[in-house]
Amino acid sequence: MAQPANNRAAGKTSEDLAAEFLTAKGMRIVKRNFHFGRVGEIDIIAEDGQALVFVEVKARSSTLYGTPEEAITPSKQRAIRKVAAGYLYTQGITDRECRFDVIAIRLFSNEPEITHLIAAF
Repeated sequence: MAQPANNRAAGKTSEDLAAEFLTAKGMRIVKRNFHFGRVGEIDIIAEDGQALVFVEVKARSSTLYGTPEEAITPSKQRAIRKVAAGYLYTQGITDRECRFDVIAIRLFSNEPEITHLIAAF
């Protein structure tokens, strides 16, 4: 059962990289790993000016199973939208600009390559 722990650690490392990247771009991290029941989780919730941004982080160390961006399937997008709606509901947010970004991280070399897809879906 060591593999899930390694995957979890790799996921946290990737999310840490993404949070640092977004902060360096001037965004403010509001929440990390927001869970809404059994619906799912949003990796990072941030503010970019007045916009509330729901960020999905995907990292890959190879393209054997596709690129990080390809891992955000239509069903994954629907789940993220539902979790975002849950966040807005639990926080009492009713009238705020929101968007969905993706941070794709390629771990193919010593230096991670980070791509920020703004308003990805």
